Amino acid sequence: MEDGAILEAVNKALRAGKPRRFKQSIDLIVVLRDVDIKSPSGRLREIVTLPNKPPKEPKICVVAEGDMALQARQIPGVEVVGRADLQEMRKNRKLAKKLAKRCDWVLVQAPLMGLAGGALGPALGPRGKAPTPVPPNADIKAIVERFRRSVWVRVRNQPQVMVRVGTEDMEPEKIVENIKAVLSAIEGKLGHGKIARIYVKKTMGPPMQVTA
Repeated sequence: MEDGAILEAVNKALRAGKPRRFKQSIDLIVVLRDVDIKSPSGRLREIVTLPNKPPKEPKICVVAEGDMALQARQIPGVEVVGRADLQEMRKNRKLAKKLAKRCDWVLVQAPLMGLAGGALGPALGPRGKAPTPVPPNADIKAIVERFRRSVWVRVRNQPQVMVRVGTEDMEPEKIVENIKAVLSAIEGKLGHGKIARIYVKKTMGPPMQVTA
């Protein structure tokens, strides 16, 4: 898909619709063809790191203890969850549901994955989220920064992908770069020729089709 065609659709989407009192996201909708979403080859669930971080950052929770927990607490905007918190959430499912609602990414120190999966899995699963393991000695600050510009690219109940690729105050060219990263990931997983149609829209705006 040519950059010019994507840019034209992005600009149309940015101009369309009424002004809102909040910063609208820019969503990409990719309709797939000849993909059996029930077969292993048709399943798509990829984490894609966008080249340009949207100003509206996702909320990140870090499940850790020891040095990693100390380092995570020094990162602005990050919520840190410890072993005791997980044990409490296993007893009180409401706490787990609240965390699943407010956290876009849950990064888990690898040794705590078993406990985190039992405590948070039932709450995260229905929201299309999952605990993401982090090596025990990893640079948690670098990982948080990477996930702040990462998105889930996945197929759910229909042969299509819908993902946030920016916000309406971003430069259109940067949104285009993010869209291309998502399209590349889809083709890399499913193969060429599986993308039928591409649309771009604001949260409350009409979809604009990318035309070749």
